[in-house]
Amino acid sequence: MERKVIITKWHQKIITSVLEADEIVELHCSREVSADDFCHALGNIYVGRVKNIVPNIGAAFVEIAPGVECYYPIGQNQTPVFTHKIGKKPLCIGDELLVQISREASKTKAPTVTSKIEFTGRYVVLSVGNTRVGASLKLDKALREHLKSLLHPYANEQYGMVARTNAGSVSDEVIIKEAEALAAECEMLLSHARNRTCFSCLKKAPKAYITDLQNIYGDGLTEIKVEDSDIYEELKQYLQNEQPQNLDKLHFYNEAAFPLAKLYNLDKTMERALKERVWLGCGGYLVIQPTEALTVIDVNSGKYVAKKKENESYLKINIEAAKEAAKQIRLRNLSGIILIDFINLNQEEDTNKLLGLLREYLSHDPIQTTLVDVTKLQLVEITRKKVRKMLYETV
Repeated sequence: MERKVIITKWHQKIITSVLEADEIVELHCSREVSADDFCHALGNIYVGRVKNIVPNIGAAFVEIAPGVECYYPIGQNQTPVFTHKIGKKPLCIGDELLVQISREASKTKAPTVTSKIEFTGRYVVLSVGNTRVGASLKLDKALREHLKSLLHPYANEQYGMVARTNAGSVSDEVIIKEAEALAAECEMLLSHARNRTCFSCLKKAPKAYITDLQNIYGDGLTEIKVEDSDIYEELKQYLQNEQPQNLDKLHFYNEAAFPLAKLYNLDKTMERALKERVWLGCGGYLVIQPTEALTVIDVNSGKYVAKKKENESYLKINIEAAKEAAKQIRLRNLSGIILIDFINLNQEEDTNKLLGLLREYLSHDPIQTTLVDVTKLQLVEITRKKVRKMLYETV
């Protein structure tokens, strides 16, 4: 499928739009950050200090800067890398250790940090504390096994590697080169970390729009269009160093009278992506309501006028709703637990057909998205990996 990436400034934000077949399927929003501005961004790596341990919730709070405390789930971090250890217990107040921000702060929650430090390339992810060698489940079995055999020599007792979906579209040489570079970067950081003072930021994550380019499927990418000169120069430098095969796809857009936001109708697209109600072509509609714990999508028959048997009509609405729900999940970058309340179907055959189609629609999402089950209350449960904040949180 043909893909394009459009990067433009919009209301003091930087918007990365991913288009497939000339339709916007992803919207990523980040704020403009000046050279003097510093934020504790997703992916940053620090020398942190354990400020407090709360046994009843199985967590600690790790300070990564004076007054900046982060949630640290102890059970999920069994192999921390200490730069200064002060006690014999597995984790003590005052211990200094390497942590990486795995979830940004929200209005009600502190940032989450992890000891499972990741170094992310376009084709490979290196994980400290996780010695597994794997490959994306979106690739076929034979290719996964081949990629794992390529990466095995570069894993050791301290870290493992996983081939990303993009690895399926490049040569073995490209993958090996990136694996070697990530291993060298990791080993250099670990060797230098013990000599750094507490609260040192050992690595800053790339700017959000560069990370977006890392994460976009390489297959079918035909154009990267940018209208800001500074962003264009940054991306040019990045592509020269990291993705030279895509450098010729980068284009500077310089039409002041007709900016990219207007050309691609960004105002209307963003408005629709933030609305609670989404209308379907059949006359039904979705109601999308994110909460702190999960997101609920409710399917309603709306203005639909049944011309067939009731169950056939409801199946038709549900199938259209399933396709639109999968589209909205990706467009709005919904993550975590997602519950969809479809119109109840009386026949098991129809339910199975609906679930099969929903799985197929969700499989097109580049972020790991899983249809888990149907609850006793007939709610369809989906989980989607949280990579970045949801769209409504960033606009």
